[in-house]
Amino acid sequence: MAKQLVEVRDELAVAEGVLERMSEQLADERDSAAPAPGQVGGRAVMLVPHRTPDMEETLLPPDHQRILAVVRQAAGPVMARPVGDALGIDISVRSKLEPLRGKLVSPVDRGWLPKLPDGRFTTRL
Repeated sequence: MAKQLVEVRDELAVAEGVLERMSEQLADERDSAAPAPGQVGGRAVMLVPHRTPDMEETLLPPDHQRILAVVRQAAGPVMARPVGDALGIDISVRSKLEPLRGKLVSPVDRGWLPKLPDGRFTTRL
């Protein structure tokens, strides 16, 4: 019985080592998959990665995560104005609404958000 206990402890130590190495590898992969900041016009911006089947929304910049949440919670396809209203953006000012439209289009271009032909955004097709 004592011999079996020693063998089990040895196997447990090996399993813990394997688990630790796998956890480190997964953490490294997550860090390398995180969106990298880029430069546009001399300003730092977060890039929206192209979507792959195994990617989670947590890889998106926080602004885009909030936008997707608003579109998902809508009763149906939405235009930019209702999204801006839900996010607390002053939609009466065109200069505030146009950047939001840009933020809605970049996830569309990268496969995160469908856009209907009439210009509305949806998470369901």
